[in-house]
Amino acid sequence: MVERSRGLLSGRSRTLVKHHKPSTLTITDYIKDLKVGDKVVILPKKVDKTIPHPKYRGRVGTIIEKRGKAYVVEIELGKHAKRKLIVEPLHLEKLS
Repeated sequence: MVERSRGLLSGRSRTLVKHHKPSTLTITDYIKDLKVGDKVVILPKKVDKTIPHPKYRGRVGTIIEKRGKAYVVEIELGKHAKRKLIVEPLHLEKLS
């Protein structure tokens, strides 16, 4: 018997969509102009190929550098632990 898949998005379809409606992505979601030093919130959208891990949803981080069309975001996981993530601008919201 073959075991069930336990991939990255296994059982996450309801937590990724607000109010159980499919999200509508616009061209401005893909072409955000963010600068180094900006504070951003990680909000994963339903794009399976480039989605960050759902455990980082709602985390606030700082943009360190730009790599191609993505950004390197540094987030704090505790008092002393820091983690660097490579995230596309589609999944980032700038804090004002």
